[in-house]
Amino acid sequence: MKYDLIIVGSGAAGLSAALYARRYKMETLVIQGEFGGETATAGTIENYPGIKIIDGLELMQTMQEQGKEYGAVFEKGRAEKITKDGNSFIVNVEDKEFQGTTVILAIGSERRHLGLPNEKELTGKGVHYCWTCDGPVYGGKTVAMIGGGDSSVKGVNFLAEYAKKIYLIVRGKEVTAEPVNLERMKNLGDKVEVLLETEIKEIVGEKMLEKLVLKKSDGNVVDLVVDGVFVEIGFDPDKTFANQLGITIDDKGYMKVDNGMRTNVPGIFAAGDATTHFGSFKQDITAAALGAMAATSTYEYYQEHSNK
Repeated sequence: MKYDLIIVGSGAAGLSAALYARRYKMETLVIQGEFGGETATAGTIENYPGIKIIDGLELMQTMQEQGKEYGAVFEKGRAEKITKDGNSFIVNVEDKEFQGTTVILAIGSERRHLGLPNEKELTGKGVHYCWTCDGPVYGGKTVAMIGGGDSSVKGVNFLAEYAKKIYLIVRGKEVTAEPVNLERMKNLGDKVEVLLETEIKEIVGEKMLEKLVLKKSDGNVVDLVVDGVFVEIGFDPDKTFANQLGITIDDKGYMKVDNGMRTNVPGIFAAGDATTHFGSFKQDITAAALGAMAATSTYEYYQEHSNK
């Protein structure tokens, strides 16, 4: 079957695009990948308009249900390759091929790693990247959170429900988080200790994490014994499809789009955190809005080119 639209990604942008595309009566396939993107592991969300409080996974499941009710088809698996085929595109998902007249790339971004020796070997053995997933196992223990942004502060607030002590390790001179989240962290008192102008130089452990080696701004090197460490230092876009299709990207690898979410490649649209739109402001509400806009532009393109 040839689809009118193939959406790669099932986070807020992809699911929003699926809903809008089906309301436009486009035959729509969603390549699911990691369902829900980062939102599915974000924990409690309190700033999505119209919903006072909801778990991130529940929000994504609700969006998916809306798309399914309108007839969107979901395929589990990770898209690996996209190629141009005449007036359409072929999307390879593991050992399957799917053909679509148009494509929306809603692929989000990937978590950054520290790039330190032993990091990979100790992942899941004291080194973690998802505090909602792995935080609950550290009840009554001491943990560290790396990063000085809003996500890391939200992570600290979440971990405080379980851990007895949390160190927030920040490379910069200040913590940059939403005031409401920062205030919650401050209210935790001595349970949280913020280490500013501090970098992790080494992750120590054989079978399990044993300690972190930290370097302070004055040059002093100290050991910090913790049971677990959570890395929350931002994201990098996946440039795989941009390279395959010749999509223009910026110096950080984000896909350049116009106000209609069109890339420089006709028939290829992009939405969400993998695009340059809204700059560094990455939220579920903006991703969902970009997904809706991408679906609308895709429909307009399809109407003009589907019979050619």
